[in-house]
Amino acid sequence: MEADMKWYVIHTYSGYENKVMQTLEQKVKSMGLENVINRILIPMEDEIDVKDGKKRTVKRKVFPGYVLIEMEVNDRSWYVVRNTPGVTGFVGSATKPIPLEPKEVEKILKTQGIESEPKTHISVEVGEEVRITEGPFENCMAVVTEINEEQGTVKGLVNMFGRETPVEVDYSQIEKGLE
Repeated sequence: MEADMKWYVIHTYSGYENKVMQTLEQKVKSMGLENVINRILIPMEDEIDVKDGKKRTVKRKVFPGYVLIEMEVNDRSWYVVRNTPGVTGFVGSATKPIPLEPKEVEKILKTQGIESEPKTHISVEVGEEVRITEGPFENCMAVVTEINEEQGTVKGLVNMFGRETPVEVDYSQIEKGLE
C-alpha cells in the first residue's frame, strides 16, 4: 500500500451509496486512477428482520449516506470524487478531507471481514534458508527458526562475524534461498 493512501469518508445523498460506489469504480478504471484510488467500501451488517412472524436476515448499511474510500488525495482524485453524481462532499473541512484514524479503519474493516492490509503468505519451513531482501540485513542469508503466521513474521539466524545473530523480519522482506 502506498504511503499516502488513507481512508476517507464521502457524504452522499441518502440511498445513493451503491450508485456512487459503482460510478467511482467505473471512473477509476476508465481514467486509470488505480494508483490513487484503491478501495471503495459501504460497510454493511446483518440484521434480523421480522415480518409477518417470519425471521429473515437482511443487510443494512452501517453508515447510511456515507461511503468509505481508500485513496491518495491530490487535485485530480479529489476532483473526480467530488464531482461524482450523488456525492455531496468529503467529511472534513470544505477544502481538506480528514482521513479516518488507522484504529477506526481497522475496526470497520474487521466488522466487514476485511484485513486492513492484505496478509502476505510465504511457504517456508523452520530450518529452511531464506534471503533477506530489505532492511539492515539486506542480502544476508538466514536459517528460519520460527514462523509467526499471525503477525506475518519470520525469526531466523543470520551468520555475522562468525556468530549467529537472531533477526525477525516481515514475510515481505524475505525470499526463498537459492538451493
